[in-house]
Amino acid sequence: MSRIFVGLHVGFFLFVSAAPVLAREADTQVRQAYAASYRYETAGNYKDAFRALFPVYKQYPSSYTVNLRFGWLNYLMKNHADAAAYYQTAEKALPTSLEPKLGLAAVYLAQEEWEKAEEKCNEILKTDYYNYYGNLRLALALQGQKKYAQAESVARKMLAILPTDVTFLNTLAVNLYLQGKYEEAYSLFYNVTILDPENITAKGYLGIR
Repeated sequence: MSRIFVGLHVGFFLFVSAAPVLAREADTQVRQAYAASYRYETAGNYKDAFRALFPVYKQYPSSYTVNLRFGWLNYLMKNHADAAAYYQTAEKALPTSLEPKLGLAAVYLAQEEWEKAEEKCNEILKTDYYNYYGNLRLALALQGQKKYAQAESVARKMLAILPTDVTFLNTLAVNLYLQGKYEEAYSLFYNVTILDPENITAKGYLGIR
């Protein structure tokens, strides 16, 4: 386990320095717990993915990495309140990190807490103006509040640097459609079907089966 990774576990690095033999055993246990958790997640068994890592969490309840993973797993299980709590703990552990902020934005969107999602995305964009998921989730948060013109602006900003990105093309097209700009919206949806012939969103708006 690298010095950087170990350092993310509150108190763990000191333990490693003080007792090398025990540290190697703890290192192995942590590695095995993460490996099992990832295997369960890959199989779609999110509860067991959570349980496999819980012994590590009990030892290091303030760990950035464990809380971040627990936020993700609870999000997958649709335990949104728990997911938010774990992401918030991770955010407190490393306030400059964007990962828990992105996780929280996703949780708020899932709960249709549009304003909270918008606020969190704006925090992300202050650090990383062109962050892909930060901008995508911001556009969705604005769309959820019926701020279609603002969501359009976000999509156009990203398409200026990612002109063939299908997700942002659809986001732009949807928000144009919701503003009644049907001709431009349908033209964009048609372009999406050229780039991605089986795109469900574009085909749905175009009435293509």
